[in-house]
Amino acid sequence: MTARPKIVDAGLRAKILSEALPYIRAFNGKTIVIKYGGSAQVASDLKEGFAQDIVLLKYVGIRPVIVHGGGEQVSDMMEKLGKDPKFVDGLRVTDPETMEVVEMVLGGRLNKEIVARINKHGGSAVGLTGKDGRLMQAVKKKPKRLVDVEGREKLVDLGLVGDIEKIDSRILEILLANDFIPVVAPVGVTADGVSLNVNADTAAGSIAAALRAARLIYLTDVPGLLKDEKDDDSLISTVRLSEVDDLREAGVISGGMIPKIESVTQAIYTGVEKAHFIDGRVPRSLLLELFTDEGIGTEIIQS
Repeated sequence: MTARPKIVDAGLRAKILSEALPYIRAFNGKTIVIKYGGSAQVASDLKEGFAQDIVLLKYVGIRPVIVHGGGEQVSDMMEKLGKDPKFVDGLRVTDPETMEVVEMVLGGRLNKEIVARINKHGGSAVGLTGKDGRLMQAVKKKPKRLVDVEGREKLVDLGLVGDIEKIDSRILEILLANDFIPVVAPVGVTADGVSLNVNADTAAGSIAAALRAARLIYLTDVPGLLKDEKDDDSLISTVRLSEVDDLREAGVISGGMIPKIESVTQAIYTGVEKAHFIDGRVPRSLLLELFTDEGIGTEIIQS
């Protein structure tokens, strides 16, 4: 006798819930820092699903902290204002006018949109930038040294782009202790109060390290680390930090994955237990990675 579809579905849901239980128990009371970007931050259905997942994490006793990007949205706004976005080695050249756009889009519209969506689903999110409570203290990045096709070197000033000097996590700890969900835009501040554009991947890693987070999770537009970037089935499930140099030499870690790996390495050596690269294009990817035995992405561990 064949089981009725509704009974099969109910049994599958029960299995998923029972599989999640030990993970929920293990993460209860733990801090998880999530770098939110890519398609998950653009597609309407994924944005709603992400907000719901964050609220669920909070309801089962996890303390989520969100650090979001928004480079595509910043570029769109610049073009609307008649300004051409410029990049050097993947970093946005940020003159004072561009910095105004960065603050307006990241610290304003996008940040508050994420906060509102989480709150709509029953969370208590609070939006802030690295300037609030001097959370993200930064220094201006040194000029980039580039070599042209004729072998000539030149220095390129990136403008108001920052390197993180210190994370003062007190404001985050106060929010977490009072059951709020911090949502952080990656705008740093100098000792003189000047705003700086900070790489969101780096910001997420530095915040995770400062909070001694149990997990650091990056939502990306790829399944994770792939041995062959054209073959999703070549996903590497687990990477040890001791393997990172070899993977970089092999070209497995390249492009935009490099700053992510660098921030992950610093975070793990500073006390973060594990880091994960997961495909934010997959609905509920956050829950699948955290609460199932197989997971869906690549986990980075120390040894």
